[in-house]
Amino acid sequence: MKKTGLLMLLMTALAGAQTSTLQATPNASGIVETSVSTPFVRFQTPTAADLYCAGFITKERVPNSSYVNGGLQSPTSTKFEIGELVYLNGKGYQAGQLYSIVREIRDVNEYEMYAGERKLLAGVGHPYAEIGRVRILDTRSRSAIAQVEFSCDPINPGDLAMPFVEKSPIAFHAPGHFDRFAPANGKLSGRVVLGKDFDGVMGTGMKLYMNMGSNQGVKVGDYFRVVRSYTATLHDPVDSLSFKASTTEDTQMYPPSFEANRFTKTKGPNIRVADLPRRAVGEVVVLSVTPTSSSAMVVFALEDVYAGDSVELDEQQ
Repeated sequence: MKKTGLLMLLMTALAGAQTSTLQATPNASGIVETSVSTPFVRFQTPTAADLYCAGFITKERVPNSSYVNGGLQSPTSTKFEIGELVYLNGKGYQAGQLYSIVREIRDVNEYEMYAGERKLLAGVGHPYAEIGRVRILDTRSRSAIAQVEFSCDPINPGDLAMPFVEKSPIAFHAPGHFDRFAPANGKLSGRVVLGKDFDGVMGTGMKLYMNMGSNQGVKVGDYFRVVRSYTATLHDPVDSLSFKASTTEDTQMYPPSFEANRFTKTKGPNIRVADLPRRAVGEVVVLSVTPTSSSAMVVFALEDVYAGDSVELDEQQ
């Protein structure tokens, strides 16, 4: 009997907790906040590897006069990592100097992940991958001798060398509530142009590039909210197929139709996709900037972040 009574008491307590959640009262703004519409989230703090391996997009091409032209075991070895020796072609090297190794990259698939990607990317600049960092040891020959101190990926002959610039660490961001349906705040906005390694779908910890930079006032450490409208989904060649599929019950007298099926004659309601609320899908923090672009990291994502998504400066930061 005692066990039965305890079980009944526990079930009553759980039911009361669920009822209190469902009967949440509006806040000062008249909005009912729940764990679904306004979840409590934790922000991932970028590490040194995140900062120095993010890559960047720039309109000013990195000079190709200084580059890796081999290593200690060339030509047998063509990929070099931490601790190995590499040779650098070019002038102006001095023992003890640090150089960043970068690589101008191209998308071998040449596939547009969203309409207008090539045009948008052309206006932002050329993508570069950050490969690693080397220290000059010796300059007594035609090729400077350097040792790899840090690597994101194996260094290849032909990779470019540029003077190393130290990056500012990103401060810890305290956890907080995230409004999934916050209206546009009128602040600086832009788009996710591209994902690192030409990724089109990104999650927490992954890197991406936006079409705003120092010319627009973007700074390292700025937070941007990633948002997506259902209109954007309507124009996605894959996701839009769901709008054309049957989503109604056979017993509905007058089933609705979405805007995508606006040419279908029906007595049911015509649901306009543009009337559905804009939703926020995640948050990113800026790791580095150029005049026309910024590199950022997804610090949390409630759902996948897509190349082509819109972003706006988070007014709460």
